[in-house]
Amino acid sequence: MVSNLEYYRVFYHVARLGSLTMAAQALSISQPAVSQSVRQLEQQLGVSLFYRRAKGVRLTKEGETLYEYVARGYEQLEMGELRLRRMRDLEAGEIRIGASDMTLQYYLLPYLERFHEEYPEIKVMVTNAPTPETLGFLEQGRIDFGVVSTPFEPGERVRAVPVRELEDIFVAGRRFIACKNRMLDLQELGRLPMIFLEKNTSTRRFMDALLMENGIRILPEFELATSDMIVQFALRSLGVGCVVRDFAQEEIDTGRLFELRFNKMIPRRNVCVVCDSRTVLSTAARALFKIMGVEELCG
Repeated sequence: MVSNLEYYRVFYHVARLGSLTMAAQALSISQPAVSQSVRQLEQQLGVSLFYRRAKGVRLTKEGETLYEYVARGYEQLEMGELRLRRMRDLEAGEIRIGASDMTLQYYLLPYLERFHEEYPEIKVMVTNAPTPETLGFLEQGRIDFGVVSTPFEPGERVRAVPVRELEDIFVAGRRFIACKNRMLDLQELGRLPMIFLEKNTSTRRFMDALLMENGIRILPEFELATSDMIVQFALRSLGVGCVVRDFAQEEIDTGRLFELRFNKMIPRRNVCVVCDSRTVLSTAARALFKIMGVEELCG
């Protein structure tokens, strides 16, 4: 059993340099301290490790055997320390992020671009998933933090910071031109062919709850995996699409789609950055949080 790692550290340097004096210089200790450590290690192991010569020392057979193992271990420790220093200095490391298409594209992406410019050696891995799945990944420890959209149940361990507002709108193409520039009642959505996101998203849950509160039951014509596809379907007049404004703004500005107006305001939602209060964030994650302006999540 290893009783004093310092003895092995001294042994490694003496064996590598072949000199007690040079080992003492490398370790910044006195030569007598080096000699004493070697003697104590030999006594502890019950073997001679070095031949003493006029111009230094040479390993015995037993010393050579021990050095093979000590050198591997010591060099691994040095590599570990170097890796940690590089991580501390943001020259190495990784960040694991969970985000949906929407939160990635319309919030996180510019910050990742800036972070990569400043710290090109940091590996960033983004798991693309809806809010409920992202929160599950956070709880399982599979990501360092997530960027999600409300509504969601944060749980006791989740810390959340709102970072951006979201506006849900309904858009349509030329087939529904009769609805343009009219003030509609939300109830009219029940009579129109609708295009929604799939049910495993916070956006869909929010809209289902809102419509249910107003006594509206929707059976969508299409349920799609991404908001980009909802916009494409709406452009082809396959139905009225429910999307976050950002996805359809360009088409609205160019007149290819128009926004339906209602006599009741649809509440705004938020993009939130979330992390697990039990997790100690890495230096790299803290640096990204600083760029994002959410240092309060660092704990």
